[in-house]
Amino acid sequence: MNEYLKLIWAYLKIGLFGFGGGYAMLSLIQNEVVGSGWITSQMFTDIVAISQMTPGPIGINSATYIGYVITNSVWGSIVATCAVVIPPYILVLLASHYVSEHKNSPYIQGALIGLRPVVVGLIASAALLLMNKDNFGYEFTEQVISIIICIVSFCLVFFTKIHPIIVIIMAGIAGLIIF
Repeated sequence: MNEYLKLIWAYLKIGLFGFGGGYAMLSLIQNEVVGSGWITSQMFTDIVAISQMTPGPIGINSATYIGYVITNSVWGSIVATCAVVIPPYILVLLASHYVSEHKNSPYIQGALIGLRPVVVGLIASAALLLMNKDNFGYEFTEQVISIIICIVSFCLVFFTKIHPIIVIIMAGIAGLIIF
């Protein structure tokens, strides 16, 4: 039962302070679950990869999976998922009326403008968090090849009209052939 209470507390904090969506939550999630010793850094990287491949928001998918891993039960998945979803739901429910009433207020505008760089910083933190040896290989040549695949994929998506799904498939095929 103690694991469930710790899981609830961890994901309530993540849900309450995870502004900017799932990618912005990743550093908070890692701090809570890897920092507390529930899972290893390698497991966290694998969970993020699985959460990206499954339909739905990455923060909720990772909560569901980590809840199961920590408690070894479906109830852990349910508890973690509810704990990460309920705080933002309540905040949006309470704040939506106030924000819509006062959307032209300089205080609301200032708060929203102030949150933008924080969200960008959290998403950048998630990108840096995922740039580790678990994702880019252990040997120097693996790291260089992985970085080249990453840069080429970014350029294809950013500078051309190639659909991101095609680029993901191409990068997967390249990785399969090279590694």
